[in-house]
Amino acid sequence: MSVYLHTIATVLPDAAYPQSMVGEVLSAGLEDRKLARLSGRIYNNSGIEKRHSVIRDMQEQVQGGLFFDADGSFKVPTTKERNDLYTEEAKKLFVCAARKALADSKLEAQTVTHVITVSCTGFFAPGPDYFIVKELGLTPSTGRYHIGFMGCYAAFPALKMAKAFCEADPDAVVLVVSLELCTLHLRPPSDIDSIIANSVFADGGAAAIISSKEPSAEGQSLRLEGLSTTLTPDGEADMAWTIGNEGFNMVLSTYVPQILGANIATAVEPLLSETSIEKEAVDHWAVHPGGRAILDKVETGLGLCEGKLDSSRNVLRDCGNMSSATVFFVLKDILEKAAKDDTVYALAFGPGLTVESGLFTRV
Repeated sequence: MSVYLHTIATVLPDAAYPQSMVGEVLSAGLEDRKLARLSGRIYNNSGIEKRHSVIRDMQEQVQGGLFFDADGSFKVPTTKERNDLYTEEAKKLFVCAARKALADSKLEAQTVTHVITVSCTGFFAPGPDYFIVKELGLTPSTGRYHIGFMGCYAAFPALKMAKAFCEADPDAVVLVVSLELCTLHLRPPSDIDSIIANSVFADGGAAAIISSKEPSAEGQSLRLEGLSTTLTPDGEADMAWTIGNEGFNMVLSTYVPQILGANIATAVEPLLSETSIEKEAVDHWAVHPGGRAILDKVETGLGLCEGKLDSSRNVLRDCGNMSSATVFFVLKDILEKAAKDDTVYALAFGPGLTVESGLFTRV
């Protein structure tokens, strides 16, 4: 039985900041001049032009809020304060993304049988799955599931779960919604790792409809050919995500691109073999844009020609790294240009280092 990703809808917070401005604001408090100069180079070479955020007081005219004093100095909210803002904003954005996906699919709300939500940047209960069911008028018996705190690769476990539901029940219609508010965990930079984390993460969400129903001829859909996961031999300490008293603590070391570059060819081989596809036959690569250096190393490690990662670079440029939601943005960009029967290989990376893969065919 074939399973299809029928539509992808994306949402972004209203507040958008030029990367150059974010770099100036977040580096203003650095007393170490050498670190300040390094920060400037990191932001200038990030491959990012703009990022969206639920933080509204980063701009000078609205400072004096949770994150910035009236004089522009960087405050350090508690984890509770950050999570309270997550709860307020996430409820709205989860529902918005879900509503857009349902409208784009032209399906009736009552046909949705399962809701899977994904996030690693905050917590509340009843959770986003509950509010999606209530606000969209889904049936009270809708199955609800939440995948939390897995990081940037978490869209793939959600797709695996959705695929399993659809294979078990031909009438299943699964709504997958991923939302990350990464900027809520910004903190004054103190070393290279914290500067890198501050420089790439952004806020955004995406929703997708998964089912075994045949897609409409005029739609933009993907058939799920296979999904797989693996771990790199190294990197457990180089990408990590823990909870502190002043927000969640992200470790994103400078070694992550090198580790991925050295291991990525091996990581993609099992799924290519399983689906009998040669790497050279893949038409589009939907690589999670964890950062510019990550894309560069993955491109080299896979031996891809220039332009194969254009969709990933476009999303990084326009939106930054929105953790688990980002790969949906990349897939949406590819869907708008892919031809019928094109193959799409998607990749995302997260704590571990974990590498998740998916192979799709445009239908």
